[in-house]
Amino acid sequence: MNELKPKIFDALKGYSGKQLIKDIISGIIVAIIALPLSIALAIASGVGPEQGLYTAIIAGFFIAVFGGSRVQIGGPTAAFVVIIYGIVTQYGTSGLTVATILAGIILIIMGVCHFGSLIKYIPYTITTGFTCGIAVTLFVGQLKDFFGFTMESVPSDFIPKVGAYFKSAGTINITATLIGLLAVAIMLVWPKVTDKIPGSLVAIIVTTLIVYFAKLPVNTIGSVYGELSSSFPKFTAPSLSFDLVKQMIQPAFTIAILAGIESLLSAVVSDGMIGDTHKSNAELVGQGLGNIFSGLFGGIPATGAIARTAANVKNGGRTPIAGVVHCITLTAVLLLLMPIAALIPMTTLAAVLLVVAANMADWSSFIRLIKTAPVSDVLVLVATFLLTVIFDLVIAIEVGLVLAALLFMTRMPDTADVKSWKYIGDPDVVPGEEKKLMALPKEVRVFEISGPLFFAAADKMLKMNITSQTKVVILRMRAVPAVDASALRKLREFVGEAKKKGITVVFSHVNEQPMNAMTKDGFTDFAGSENFKENIVVALEYAESKIK
Repeated sequence: MNELKPKIFDALKGYSGKQLIKDIISGIIVAIIALPLSIALAIASGVGPEQGLYTAIIAGFFIAVFGGSRVQIGGPTAAFVVIIYGIVTQYGTSGLTVATILAGIILIIMGVCHFGSLIKYIPYTITTGFTCGIAVTLFVGQLKDFFGFTMESVPSDFIPKVGAYFKSAGTINITATLIGLLAVAIMLVWPKVTDKIPGSLVAIIVTTLIVYFAKLPVNTIGSVYGELSSSFPKFTAPSLSFDLVKQMIQPAFTIAILAGIESLLSAVVSDGMIGDTHKSNAELVGQGLGNIFSGLFGGIPATGAIARTAANVKNGGRTPIAGVVHCITLTAVLLLLMPIAALIPMTTLAAVLLVVAANMADWSSFIRLIKTAPVSDVLVLVATFLLTVIFDLVIAIEVGLVLAALLFMTRMPDTADVKSWKYIGDPDVVPGEEKKLMALPKEVRVFEISGPLFFAAADKMLKMNITSQTKVVILRMRAVPAVDASALRKLREFVGEAKKKGITVVFSHVNEQPMNAMTKDGFTDFAGSENFKENIVVALEYAESKIK
């Protein structure tokens, strides 16, 4: 149960007033960073601007308080934009609410079942592929607002979207484009001035003032979305139907997997920064609660945000109190300043996300994998990337995982080997008994099996060459860590055929897992429990006695 205990209980032991001040300052700074991102990500996802703040406030609170990391900052992230936009386009906000809540439930189940450690087994090629794919789709998705295209609607699919942009190229708004370029320039230059105030906030303030006072013909949040709500989000029960729940299971699973991967990756990164160890299963439970309540209060899917979490650490945050202060600060902004947010130019928010998209993709790793990774890994990487861009993340993760598993299984038989054995020095052999092993009787064949025996490698069991003189076959299994049902079936077939030919099969040095599996399967009784020996010396002595 300690694995599910929120980290806040450990973090607040010996909590001091000095650390409280640091957490408060860090929480306020992180909220300033999260403010423009939350609004921009919500708009890019096809929902209202205020829903981004709802998510950062509600989900951020539960992730901080009930999660497994000291410093995790939760909220909307760029990774979800593609999924959310597709769900909203096809099923509306009601479908998104159901998918978000279902994803939260899945995350809690994953945490309770201690799946936290299993997330790390998702191949690096898949995470790199879909991250770069998300970056491309996010980048392309912002071009409409960045260039100020006049379009009735933007297709959700990548190729039709690019085609629609080309058709609308003649409607480009030069003024909006120049404002967007100014915002990008500010975000690129400002970090050289100071890293205490985020460049995205400076870009928003400067471009908003220019557009407002110069009365430039540029779309703003208010002109597109109307008056923004400045009230605290209200609890709203989702309208459920069996068909909707069934349709949302697949995207909910993808949201849950993505939230789990990103949050645990963020926790690992922050662990290295503060010298701590997070609780992966508690983190999944916290993420689950955050998404459930985000959905119930009008928010969108959320997870641990790596950049905001890193900013929290760099500014002195060391406990979940910083995450709570971040939520309180955003609540104050929502209640007091939200009407002002209506003045923000749409092209500026698009510029913010263009920079986010450019920074989130690890293209150096992508290219390095293309150049140096095995062909099977490159295939998984490219397939996941292309499927994310051309279709959607749901298909990309599903196909990527299945493809990686299939390719893994095709490689695994190479790790299992069955070969004739002869003595060339062996730690199992007692000094003075080497001569017994130098020349085997012609009636005895010894085969060394190495590597895990599972269904993809089981056929190698039938490729052992046995002569007509053979009376005893010894299978040496000290290098076999595990067997599965398929391998046991092949072993049973092999022993059965040997019995028909009057050949005794002896098993030498069977490890714990294979022995337990054989006993449970009844194979030890079938093969004869007396034919299982502790090492090769005893097995050979037994074989000689059988010959005599």
